[in-house]
Amino acid sequence: MSYLLNSGEILQTIQMISQQHLDVRTITMGISLLDCADPDLGRCCGKIYDKICRCAGNLVQTGCDIENEFGIPIVNKRISVTPISLVAASCEAEDYVPIARTLDRAAKATGVNFIGGFSALCQKGFTESDLKLILSLPEALSETELVCASVNLASTRAGINMDAVALMGRIIKETSERGPMGCAKLVVFANAVEDNPFMAGAFHGVGEPETVINVGVSGPGVVAHALKECRGESFDVVAETIKRTAFKITRMGELVAQEASRRLGVPFGVVDLSLAPTPAIGDSVAEILEIMGLERCGGHGTTAALALLNDAVKKGGVMASSHVGGLSGAFIPVSEDAGMIASAREGTLCLDKLEAMTCVCSVGLDMIAVPGDTEADTIAAVIADEAAIGMVNNKTTAVRIIPVKGKTVGDSVDFGGLLGSAPIMPLHGGSASEFIARGGRIPAPLHSLRN
Repeated sequence: MSYLLNSGEILQTIQMISQQHLDVRTITMGISLLDCADPDLGRCCGKIYDKICRCAGNLVQTGCDIENEFGIPIVNKRISVTPISLVAASCEAEDYVPIARTLDRAAKATGVNFIGGFSALCQKGFTESDLKLILSLPEALSETELVCASVNLASTRAGINMDAVALMGRIIKETSERGPMGCAKLVVFANAVEDNPFMAGAFHGVGEPETVINVGVSGPGVVAHALKECRGESFDVVAETIKRTAFKITRMGELVAQEASRRLGVPFGVVDLSLAPTPAIGDSVAEILEIMGLERCGGHGTTAALALLNDAVKKGGVMASSHVGGLSGAFIPVSEDAGMIASAREGTLCLDKLEAMTCVCSVGLDMIAVPGDTEADTIAAVIADEAAIGMVNNKTTAVRIIPVKGKTVGDSVDFGGLLGSAPIMPLHGGSASEFIARGGRIPAPLHSLRN
């Protein structure tokens, strides 16, 4: 694919990179591990390690070369693999912690930032392998540094697996007892997608090719800068400005993706145009919403502003690339966005408002820190609410909730790096234990019957 760029566009892109935090947030190589299945756990682990190192051995160097030659920051280089519950189903093993250790070792050998795919897909029920993986999560996530995990427990077509919801409430609680970082690497999904390059929820879906390159682009600072030029204008102008900006951001991502694909000899999959914030000042989704006219993110009007932003980002992206995929939209991780952090600390942004915002944005309740004494059934109920939003609205939703041992409302927790810091947010009182104990499956909505 070729691009015709004039000098003005080149200068504008340089300014976006140098002053407005524009970057390629991640190049993620997806790798199928289906051919690594083996009844012997040791042989399975050996095959997994060898294949990851063989396929992704040049990923980091290639990303660095492109970054240096094009002058485009590429923040992370990552790997996603086939959900391990599928790969390990034939293994004669009771827990999959050794596989998690193997993934961690392979990630370190290749030099990537994270590896995703220690995952299970159980939206309609558990296989024995799903259960083994889920029960392995607390130990696996605490004993590894770079392994990310996810569990898809609901979909519009299947409904909500409430047995999985209850189990994940207990698993998250148990994981939190070993430290907050384990929960920071664990996402619970409804309607998970197969080509998401962003962690912690990335996995290589069974419908994907043997290997693939997916790129995630992020530019909240670029959008914020563009909107400052149209203060007081109508929402029609705001939407058009965001669309034009998203087009430019996506085009840069497509260029990097195609180049990485060519150099690695791996098919290009998608550009995920997600406005993924960081704790850095000027790289905030909350700031974009406030530039639209809100005094503080979380106040009345926030959901409407976010809906406009998310839609305009998608419309601009699909005009720039025929292969926009993944999650594509605006992320609202509380700990990773300076504006969200400030609003949460002062109480303007609460869990209820975040839940409302997830109806119109890319994912869900992300990087939410809660008191360490939160009950497992309360965590499960939060997951159920978010899964219901995804199921009914036919969209991807997720929960990355982190009970922080020894912390309570008013305290904060520092995760470091891109994960930032978060205030401990309050949850509603009142037990959901009887509700969660019912188990079974919440049926799929009527509009799931589309055939």
